[in-house]
Amino acid sequence: MIKPLMRLWRILPMWVHVVVTRLTQPKFNAGVSALVFDERGRVLLFKHTYRKYEWGIPGGTLEYREQPADAMVREFYEETGMHIEIERLLKVASAKEFPHLGITYLCKITGGEFKPSHEISEMKFFEVNDLPIMLFAEKDLIRWAASGR
Repeated sequence: MIKPLMRLWRILPMWVHVVVTRLTQPKFNAGVSALVFDERGRVLLFKHTYRKYEWGIPGGTLEYREQPADAMVREFYEETGMHIEIERLLKVASAKEFPHLGITYLCKITGGEFKPSHEISEMKFFEVNDLPIMLFAEKDLIRWAASGR
């Protein structure tokens, strides 16, 4: 049942995503994301099963009373079966589109083996200058982080 709903969600226009998020989420929410670079400077992206633009950076939302770093480690594991370690906080920014606070960490993979989930079907490293079609805000974040490494 969840897979067909996620496919339906992906084909809906972006304005529907924004409206539904505003109606179903708290007035202000917080999310976490991870930037993982390999030894060649490529960035790790996930292929999301429910997004209009499938490729994107790893991330998720905080649960009630959860610390942001703990949320990132949990989300990454839940979506992939892999463990990460947070190296440092990269950025905290308020989204322009809706009331959302994004917290981004620089992370490294420490163990586990990728297992697709109902949210993530694939993961792959991409050259920073050859990113797939994805959200512009995420591309900008990747390029900003890569320039300061």
